[in-house]
Amino acid sequence: MMFEERLREYIDANVPIVYIAGYDDKSAVETILKVTGRRRVWEWNRMFGVMDRKDITGKKSVEKKEILNSDISLEKFILSGVRDGDFDEKIVIVKDVASYLEDDDMIALFKNACLRIEEGLLDTVFIFISSTLTVPKELEKYITILEEEFLSEDGIKEKIDLFIEEQNSEIYEKLKEEMAIAFKGLSALEIDTILSLAFSKNGELTKETLDLIMEQKKQMIQKAGILEMIPIKESMEDIGGLNVLKEWLGKKARVLNNMKEAEKFGVELPKGVLIAGVPGCGKSLNAKASAKLFNVPLLKLDMGRLMGKYVGESEKNMRQAIALAEAIAPCVLWIDELEKAFSGIGGNGGGAEVTTRLFGQFLTWMQDKESAVFVVATANDIMKLPPELMRKGRFDEIFYVQLPNTEERHKIFEIHINKRRPMDLQKINIQELVEKTDGYSGADIEGVVKEAVENAYVKGNTEVTTTDFIEAIEATHSLKEIMGDSITELEKQYKERKFKSAS
Repeated sequence: MMFEERLREYIDANVPIVYIAGYDDKSAVETILKVTGRRRVWEWNRMFGVMDRKDITGKKSVEKKEILNSDISLEKFILSGVRDGDFDEKIVIVKDVASYLEDDDMIALFKNACLRIEEGLLDTVFIFISSTLTVPKELEKYITILEEEFLSEDGIKEKIDLFIEEQNSEIYEKLKEEMAIAFKGLSALEIDTILSLAFSKNGELTKETLDLIMEQKKQMIQKAGILEMIPIKESMEDIGGLNVLKEWLGKKARVLNNMKEAEKFGVELPKGVLIAGVPGCGKSLNAKASAKLFNVPLLKLDMGRLMGKYVGESEKNMRQAIALAEAIAPCVLWIDELEKAFSGIGGNGGGAEVTTRLFGQFLTWMQDKESAVFVVATANDIMKLPPELMRKGRFDEIFYVQLPNTEERHKIFEIHINKRRPMDLQKINIQELVEKTDGYSGADIEGVVKEAVENAYVKGNTEVTTTDFIEAIEATHSLKEIMGDSITELEKQYKERKFKSAS
């Protein structure tokens, strides 16, 4: 409703150009026809030229469009409409306008039209509809941007109810609730399409509809090319140790899986967690397992994908990445190696300035975020992170992950041996392996297990023995051996900054 109210206000105020940024042309045009009162509405698009979309009596002509001129170019349409006064007392819709706004002659034509509107010589409102937002400097003061508004949960439920009624079918209330949450972020057109597809396939709406919704959201991510949707295989059972962090995530899962009840009780939506620590100790694994625990999609934000070659492109990509994540929500947004993503903040030069602006955008979003996007950020070196990032209100908690202790190493060996050679697990002296792997990371231990299994196979053995593992350990340099004093220094920093231990 906010979209409709704002559009009506902008038209009543005679804003020269309203720029609707979105993909659902049909829904946008329907809303325009709804709020324009007695004004005639003309539309220009590449396919059909000029069409009359609404007559002076205020009746909609959405399905029965009257084509006025199928051969006229946009340039001639604007030129003649302004010059001859044909645009007076009209709303003029221009679809897929972005590419035309890179042409100097078209920009000049629109600017001239806006000047006449400003001077009271032309009673017209232009409405641009495009999935790409392009605002030339010369038109900035005349353009008001109105972004496509997604349906609320209640709006989605109404749409589902209407569809069910039309199909003379039924739906369980619990499934409708799940579908309403899953549909969030999709346009009305996409929702209609998926409902029709699901019904034609099964003759009713079932749990399979949720899979179709997820597939559509995956398509959104792939087409945008900014975020990556990661397949979820790992679970909390695949993590050896880190029990404090796992228990904390379990509490957040209970909130996210019962959002409405939690909000009614006064609980705020979780923002996210920063997990810092030495490499190879389960930080990334935790990000993946969190999505599995929350039963939501896992999106990965790669800062390298955001960086554009044109002025303002990187910032636009960041806005789009955030908008996409919020459209997919509830979800987990994973940002790996956060210290590299925002390296160079506060420095000189174009690249550093862009990174600083991106960092500012990210901080503001984290501070004000109200969507069910749970951010899992991981970092190897906390000392390289800006202090503003660790201020209260950004993340719900900051954990540090250290090298696995004796108990955790035992569990890690069990997990990886059981994954590859469950039949040999009981015969292997894991305690002996644990005693020989002080200073090894979880990744080191996984490497030892892989090598021992491979060596046993190459030798032609029928089983993997403790000796095979010991030989693999002796051929491996531990992370502590490689990184030396830097690990001790990192752990000292985490404790001094009062970060919570994940173990």
